[in-house]
Amino acid sequence: MNVLFIHQNFPGQFRHLVNHFVSSPKNRVVGICQPQAPGIRDKRFSAVLKSVYSPHRTPAANSHHYLEKVEAAVLNGQGVARGLMDLRKKGFTPDLAFAHIGWGEVLYFRDVFPDVPLVGHCEFYYHGNGADVDFDPEFSATIDDRMRVRTWNMTQLASIVSVDAGVSPTIWQRDLYPAEFRGKIEVIHEGINTEAVKPDNNQRLLLPDGTALTKDMEVVTYTARGLEPYRGFHIFMKAAEQICRRRPQCHIVITGGDAVRYGKKLPDGLNYREKLLKEIEIDRSRVHFMGLVPYATHLRILQISSAHVYLTVPFVLSWSMMEAMAVQCVIIGSATPPVEEVIEEGRNGLLCNFFSSQQIADRVDQVLDHPNRMRHLGEKARRDIIEYYDVKDKVAEYERLWQRLLA
Repeated sequence: MNVLFIHQNFPGQFRHLVNHFVSSPKNRVVGICQPQAPGIRDKRFSAVLKSVYSPHRTPAANSHHYLEKVEAAVLNGQGVARGLMDLRKKGFTPDLAFAHIGWGEVLYFRDVFPDVPLVGHCEFYYHGNGADVDFDPEFSATIDDRMRVRTWNMTQLASIVSVDAGVSPTIWQRDLYPAEFRGKIEVIHEGINTEAVKPDNNQRLLLPDGTALTKDMEVVTYTARGLEPYRGFHIFMKAAEQICRRRPQCHIVITGGDAVRYGKKLPDGLNYREKLLKEIEIDRSRVHFMGLVPYATHLRILQISSAHVYLTVPFVLSWSMMEAMAVQCVIIGSATPPVEEVIEEGRNGLLCNFFSSQQIADRVDQVLDHPNRMRHLGEKARRDIIEYYDVKDKVAEYERLWQRLLA
């Protein structure tokens, strides 16, 4: 079977599906992406052809600022269409295609392949209120902000009508889409490889300063791609100040880059880490900023964690929280909709007020003061990931979907 994946950061959410299709020599797999995409470096994926496109120009400087992302989406769609036509000339016609619908890459898919079954990844439908925008009063939104993000949905609305079926990772994310489209969107998480992502009580983490952290030490972990308010970094750092003061033996390990991935950037090139370090007092010898780390190091950090703090505004749920659960971390999560869909207070983790640094620190005390009593939360978290989010089951759910489309 010829299988096509379209994702500007290929493989993105499709890594496990790519793995599934490549496992059979009967399949030809192609990924269309932009130059910055990591692609697949594993030798097992040598059969994957990466077809790179670039928009032929950037959005016009004088376009309406509401339409900047919309114009970028059109340019992406044109770039992908050229890539699709090139594949067709070379004799590759997909039997099945998967694509992320958020960046305009499938706007013109039907103009090249009108009859190919297309599954769209429906990640996040923007709202002017009731989701991420204007959730945090510290970063209030104007009516101009709300109208701008609503306009961004033009791309997804034009794309979702072209897909034969959509997939969202969580119920909450699916329900952000307009009611008239929800019937064609199934809830299927990408899945966690629980055979690879698992606890290891003998693991140790060697820090750049030579300090070795192990599972029997007090270690609080926090992970985000970007250290930014969308993932509650500004709240966590205030909690870290209290944790340092209360617990003189505790180490805090923070993973993530300084670049803002979501939301507004600070003026004058500042980043939130630098800003917050000027505003709070922490023990720099016990708070470790790891930056962006290799995946193996990311897992090692989770494996030595005593308590893992995961905060997010109502937005896309991070893989890192699910991986922390699979590693059997005790999760302290924000009581926000995407987290509450997975974490149940006192059963497989603990919840806290997103805005309360004191409550986060109190929850850390609760876990570290009673590690034996709290261990069952991490054990139950891993069992839940195995039962409801294991990658093998998720790929099977995808397969039932695409087999219906092929039929």
